Amino acid sequence: MMRAVAGVPLLLAVACGGDDAAPSGGAGGAGGTGGAGASAGSGGGGAAGGCGTSAPATGKRSLTVGGVERVFHLHLPSSYDSSQAWPLVFNFHGRTPSFLGEGALLQNQVSKLSQKGESSGFIVVNPQGLTNANAEQTWNGGTCCSDDDTRDDVGFVDALLAALEAELCIDAKRVYATGLSNGGYMAHRLACERAAQFAAIAPVAASNRLPSCSPSRPVPVLAFNGTEDTLVSYASALQSHEEWGARNGCAATSTETFQNGDSRCEGFDGCDGGSSVVQCTVQGGGHTWPGGTSLLPLGKTTQDLVASDMLWDFFTAHPLP
Repeated sequence: MMRAVAGVPLLLAVACGGDDAAPSGGAGGAGGTGGAGASAGSGGGGAAGGCGTSAPATGKRSLTVGGVERVFHLHLPSSYDSSQAWPLVFNFHGRTPSFLGEGALLQNQVSKLSQKGESSGFIVVNPQGLTNANAEQTWNGGTCCSDDDTRDDVGFVDALLAALEAELCIDAKRVYATGLSNGGYMAHRLACERAAQFAAIAPVAASNRLPSCSPSRPVPVLAFNGTEDTLVSYASALQSHEEWGARNGCAATSTETFQNGDSRCEGFDGCDGGSSVVQCTVQGGGHTWPGGTSLLPLGKTTQDLVASDMLWDFFTAHPLP
């Protein structure tokens, strides 16, 4: 992979159009197998407030942030035990027309991430975005896709993380973010602005849509993109990949970390702080979640790579330092 930079409105995939006009700012190896939670207090700042307490209600929940009711869906593995500290994965939906139902539920269906959390032992939260005037559920991911560019969705994430830490036994060193399209933009934003809280990110069918990005540390990034994505161009994804490589102090050389059928992953070598910057490419892939469920005709959904499996391996290998 060379170091040179290469230059929506449907389902939870729908990203804002014209992404090439708003490149991300700043300078421009999946591995390991996840297990269940670590001993209580083993991560980050010690045991969360919910350690040693009864498991809270799961499913659809809400909290009020800045006077606005915000919704999320919580999935706990059946093995959850509050005497242990557990990893937490935020799973953000893309821009979703309201007639399709809640984007958070659709994202869970497309990604199958709660099923992965059940089998591998991690908590999944699917936050729900707010609805634009045109009835599309969105996130303020930078230059896309909220119709109010002052909307503080990062503040919502802050409040939600604090609320979950108060109720659950969460390993503070193992909090991660992923998302599809506009949800992937949100994952990029959290890596840029909340690097002290989020250990690693894995955006799908997305690129970085912030005009500037100055994380407080090198953030591990695993990205998935299709070469035939008509909503988020592959060129913009490669640009984001190059910029994260430069941001994390990676070498110009790279190594193939995965190859199967139409799918291949390649990561930069020698990144600072033990971080990784890996780009997974699906030849002919569309605006879809690799290995996931296809709900709308947004291009090919490969089964040669399962993003939810690979991102969990990547997350497991990259707790907060």
